[in-house]
Amino acid sequence: MTNRRANPGYFDREGLTPLTGKAWIAIDCQADSPIVPLPDCVVIGVDRAGDLPDVEEAHFDVLLTARESPAAPWIACDDVDKALDELGTQVDANPIAASILVELLRWQDRLSWDVALKVESLAYSTLLNGAEFGRWLGRRDAADGPPAGAMIALDRIDDMISVTLDDPEHRNAISAPMRDALFEALVNAIEDPSLPEVSVTGAGKCFSVGGHLPEFGTAADAAEAHRIRSQRSLAALVHALGERARVVFHGATIGSGLEIFAAAGTRLAKADSWFQLPELSMGLIPGAGGTVTVPRVIGRQRAAWMMLTGKRIGTNQAHQWGLVQEIIA
Repeated sequence: MTNRRANPGYFDREGLTPLTGKAWIAIDCQADSPIVPLPDCVVIGVDRAGDLPDVEEAHFDVLLTARESPAAPWIACDDVDKALDELGTQVDANPIAASILVELLRWQDRLSWDVALKVESLAYSTLLNGAEFGRWLGRRDAADGPPAGAMIALDRIDDMISVTLDDPEHRNAISAPMRDALFEALVNAIEDPSLPEVSVTGAGKCFSVGGHLPEFGTAADAAEAHRIRSQRSLAALVHALGERARVVFHGATIGSGLEIFAAAGTRLAKADSWFQLPELSMGLIPGAGGTVTVPRVIGRQRAAWMMLTGKRIGTNQAHQWGLVQEIIA
């Protein structure tokens, strides 16, 4: 598909939908008028001059600028048009998932935390039955065996519970067994009358590569899978712990590994950390709470950029954006 830029005089809003082949639109923030209300496609604002024009951020899903180190909600680009084309290519590859994703993010400030998690899960279950995810499943490598072992390690000193993601063989993938072990540990901490703090780290070379890929697409009943995600949401438990929850990221932090623990009150990262939300490339959206947790700490437009492009961000950028609050040795 070609790059579609906004017509400053007239917009056919009903035609701006992935169902008509128009999955995204770019608007020159210095020349064009915004589309109000927002259409079903991804709306990208561009600032090629780097002047950071005064815009109503609610009218855009992503805002790209040539300005170096801009304030939120802008995303800095060395070459705005190249970044725009890369973003458009990713959206065009999975347009239905992309449109559902930006709609969810637009609703965030109108939904409570718990409701937002349930809406995300419903959307995720819908996409599990979609053609875009089906294409990814068809390209997936053969699955390995299910993870085995303790999955997490627990230790307690006084009023501090240390939780270690402990499946380095699978790079601490959040498998169903690990999810269940974490759920039990976090519930116990929440219900402990001594109100202990909880510190979460990862064993091995990285914090977590996210969901265990061989488990994707194995649920026989998408509706039942929604109920399980809703009832055993780790992001909801980390959020319930609030300032009692502390996470230390290192190495790769991908997908659900970031989504869940972005809810922690204290988020630290070692210098070698990097962060990525690649679900759109699979025809999905973040399904472990990421459409709720990540935009609440870095803002909707920057969260959308991470989720739509699937690009990695390093520790320094994560710190600048507020995804982590401190870089540690």
